[in-house]
Amino acid sequence: MYKKKECIAMLLAGGQGSRLFTLTEKTAKPAIPFGGKYRIIDFTLSNCINSGIDTVGVLTQYQPLVLNEYIGNGQPWDLDRTFGGVMVLPPYQKSKSADWYKGTANAIYQNLNFIERYDPDYVIILSGDHIYKMDYSAMLDHHKEMGADCTIAVLDVPLDQASRFGIMNCKDDGEIYEFEEKPENPKSTKASMGIYIFNREVLSKYLIEDEADPDSSNDFGKNIIPAMLNDGRTLYAYEFSGYWKDVGTIPSLWEAHMDLLGEEPVFNLYDSTRRIFSRSESRPPHYIGEGAVLTNSMISEGCEVYGTVINSVLFGGVYVAPGAVVRDSVIMSDTQVLEGAEIDYSIIDSDTVIGKDVKLGGGQKPGKFKITLIGGGLNIRADDNIPAGSMVNEAFLAKQK
Repeated sequence: MYKKKECIAMLLAGGQGSRLFTLTEKTAKPAIPFGGKYRIIDFTLSNCINSGIDTVGVLTQYQPLVLNEYIGNGQPWDLDRTFGGVMVLPPYQKSKSADWYKGTANAIYQNLNFIERYDPDYVIILSGDHIYKMDYSAMLDHHKEMGADCTIAVLDVPLDQASRFGIMNCKDDGEIYEFEEKPENPKSTKASMGIYIFNREVLSKYLIEDEADPDSSNDFGKNIIPAMLNDGRTLYAYEFSGYWKDVGTIPSLWEAHMDLLGEEPVFNLYDSTRRIFSRSESRPPHYIGEGAVLTNSMISEGCEVYGTVINSVLFGGVYVAPGAVVRDSVIMSDTQVLEGAEIDYSIIDSDTVIGKDVKLGGGQKPGKFKITLIGGGLNIRADDNIPAGSMVNEAFLAKQK
C-alpha cells in the first residue's frame, strides 16, 4: 500500500537538561528558545528535510508539553506528510508492561515497530539538543561507499577536551577499531557527535540482543557500539568540519548566541542554501526609538528598543526602556527591561520584568565572567543588585526578601 523509505530518522528529544537550571524546569531541552526566533530542535528537523529525509520519529519523555505543541503536524519543516512526516513518540503502555525510556538504545528498541512500518534500508539516530547545520545525505553516501554496518559522525576536538566525549580510534581509512567513553588519556581527538547511521537489520539485531541483557545500560555509546566492535562489525567514522555546539550548559548556550553576532559570525544563520525553519509567531516589525543605541546585536520581531543594546540577542516582543543598557546578553521573548536597568553577561527567560535601576552581572572582566540566569515569569524588584553568576528563580527571590 505504501512506498518504502530508504532512510528514516529517529530523533532523541527526551533529555531533562538539568544543567540549564530554570530554563528546563518545565520544558524539555530541545524546546528551549534559541537565536531570537528558533528553538533548539529546529536545527535537527531542518537538517533532516534539507537532507531529503522526510520521515522523523521524535522520541520525547521529559516535560514534553511545549515540545509536542511546537512540533504539531510538522508543517513548518515540510514534514506534514500523508505517509511519513514527523511523529512524536512518547513511552506508552504495552500489553504486558509499561516502561520509561531507560537509555538511548532502549528508546529506539521500544519504537522498532515505528521503524519497521517504513521498511527502511537505513536508520539515522539523531539528538535534538545540538546547534549545527549538516547534510545527512552526504554522510549516508559515505556509509554506502564504505560498506559500513554503522557510521558515526565525529568532530575533531582539542586534546585537552577529548576526555569529555566518546572517542573513536580509527585506522587511516576511517574504520573504527576502538571506542572509548570519556577516556582519561584519549588516544585520538575524534569525538562522537551522537549521530549514527545503521543498516536497519543490523540495528534491530543489536537492539534486541541488548534488551535481553539484564546488565546493559541500554545505551548506544556504552553498549551497542562496543558490542558491534567486539563482533567484528564494520564501523566507520564520518568527519564533520562545520560548526557544532552542545548547548547543554548555561555558558555554552550563551556562547552559541554570541557566535551568531558580527559581520562574519562564527555560525551563520543567514546562509540561504541551508535554511533553518521554525514555527514563528506572528508579530509586528521591531521598532527602534530615536534615542536608541544598537551595536552588533540581533533584534527580533515585535521588539521595542529605546535604550542601549550592545553585543546581544533579543527575542520577539522584548522592551528596552530609555536609559536601560543591555550588554553581552540574551533576552528571551516578552521580557521588559525598565528605565535605568543595566544587564551584563546574562540570560533572561521569557515574560520577566527587570525593574528600574536593577543591576545584573556587572563589574566583570571580559574573559573572566560568569553568566547570570534569570528564570521566566519573574519580577525583579527595582534597585536590586543580582550578583554575577546567580541562578535566579522564585526560591532565590524569596530568600532576598
